[in-house]
Amino acid sequence: MPRSVTVAALQTHYGLDLKDNIARTVALIEQAAQQGAQIILPSELFQGPYFCTTQEEKWFETAFPATEHPCVTALQPVAAKLGVVLPVSIYERAEPEYYNSVVIVDADGAILGTYRKSHIPDGPGYQEKYYFRPGDTGFKVWQTRHAAIGVGICWDQWFPEAARAMVRQGAEVLFYPTAIGSEPHDAGLDTRDPWQRAMIGHAVSNVVPVVAANRVGTEDSGQTFYGSSFICDHRGDKRAELDRTEEGVITATFDLDFLKTHRAAWGFFRDRRPEFYA
Repeated sequence: MPRSVTVAALQTHYGLDLKDNIARTVALIEQAAQQGAQIILPSELFQGPYFCTTQEEKWFETAFPATEHPCVTALQPVAAKLGVVLPVSIYERAEPEYYNSVVIVDADGAILGTYRKSHIPDGPGYQEKYYFRPGDTGFKVWQTRHAAIGVGICWDQWFPEAARAMVRQGAEVLFYPTAIGSEPHDAGLDTRDPWQRAMIGHAVSNVVPVVAANRVGTEDSGQTFYGSSFICDHRGDKRAELDRTEEGVITATFDLDFLKTHRAAWGFFRDRRPEFYA
């Protein structure tokens, strides 16, 4: 039988109440599952506010070991009950080191593994190098119940090498949980469109669908997040999109067998010349 997969991105705001953040995420996951979604992506660090706007020691206390993180343990039974795959973005403590990570929860609630964010930004409003060590996992692909997936985290989405590495390992869909918004050093700088275009480029160059989930709202730090979560197909055409402020769920369905053949027909991987790229 033809293989297809329905994917979803979630978009909402998050605050200081961890339990409320999890409950809001679970409600959206259930909504997505009711719409047929099989792999559902919440946004980056949905455990709380995006705390990397400043450097404050108190936030280290909000990190947990990957398999013990409250977001992971709360969503495992949800995944099993609904039969859905959940890439769960967390602040991971692996003392003495701390990482910005995603735990892949399969459709039976089992943990398939953890990816640690490879590219760590450091600039006004995004001071992540204070909180996170660069990931040591390398780019990874997981064979879930519903599809083989690759997951990058926020700043990873700007690097074409990351997308290419995951598709070369067999990723059939790429997922990017993110937290991106206003630039505090320049009120006139709006990077929403370049952010989307970078990922759309990955879709076209690798003949693969891309799913991006962002948060919305203005947080206590003054950061206003762009929202604009979207799903695009292998051509880079947007199949679904949320605007800058709305909260909710978007879904799209892809024919994985068609994509496999179409990817081969385009010849991007056949015609690569890595011996010249160094």
